[in-house]
Amino acid sequence: MSAPLPITLRQLQYVLAVAETRNFHRAAEACAVVQPSLSTQIATMEDALGVRIFERDRRGVLLTPAGEVLVARCRKILLEAEELVRQARQFQDPLAGPMRLGVIPTLAPYLLPEIAPRLREAHAALIPLWTEERTPVLVRMLQEGRLDGAVMALEAELQDLETAVLGRDPFVLTLPKGHPLSKGRGAVRMEALEGERLLLLEDGHCLRDQALAACGSTRVEELGYRATSLPTLVQMVASGAGLTLLPRLAVATETGRAPVATRAIAAPVPFRTIVLAWRKGSHAADALKGLAATLKSCLKS
Repeated sequence: MSAPLPITLRQLQYVLAVAETRNFHRAAEACAVVQPSLSTQIATMEDALGVRIFERDRRGVLLTPAGEVLVARCRKILLEAEELVRQARQFQDPLAGPMRLGVIPTLAPYLLPEIAPRLREAHAALIPLWTEERTPVLVRMLQEGRLDGAVMALEAELQDLETAVLGRDPFVLTLPKGHPLSKGRGAVRMEALEGERLLLLEDGHCLRDQALAACGSTRVEELGYRATSLPTLVQMVASGAGLTLLPRLAVATETGRAPVATRAIAAPVPFRTIVLAWRKGSHAADALKGLAATLKSCLKS
């Protein structure tokens, strides 16, 4: 048997907390310990390893070169330890207890009210802990083990995550009332948008890239103003600033808030593919596949 290790997982948690907050006092609060105890444990770990992890000066807490490397290693070790605990619990009931789930902002307000009661009905012991963030943040959180799964659009950059398709969300042309295109019947061909002013979300929203891709070779004028959310985007359309492509899931909510018109888009209808994603090798993969089946039924209804 190998000799006992000179460091503990709790010490690694303290180190990671200080590295993330860059403040010993806030790190102690996050770890629910008094600061002297946290500082002593970190000093003990530094002595055991023979290197300094942190430096303190008037500007705050800095990572040493050794600290930069060791903190990254601490994060991986703690992730594996958490996986060990969760995997053990998973054998008891895969869909019981807390599950950390993410969702993108262009889905959360329209999807969560629908799926929350369905999840309670189908998985009474599940405690979903939702985090609303943009796609790049959710992907990073999944890879770092801070989320178990996330509801996103497949057309975004999801790197090497595994996914289960939940459904398609077609785009709908949304324009000011009184606009010439608002008065027609039937579906609008994308070519009819030639020369129109297009309103989009700001950079960082995957829906922005999807809307641009949907326009394809159609020459539209992208306005310099970029909205921070779909409600703001639709309000700008209502003001007459331009038109936009709105996901169908958001239409009922957003058109009830603003005086805008909507028209279906002719085939091939642009759409986004909604998926539940998780990292490869996740302990919760089987449970998430079961969860995906429930979410899929919500989108079909």
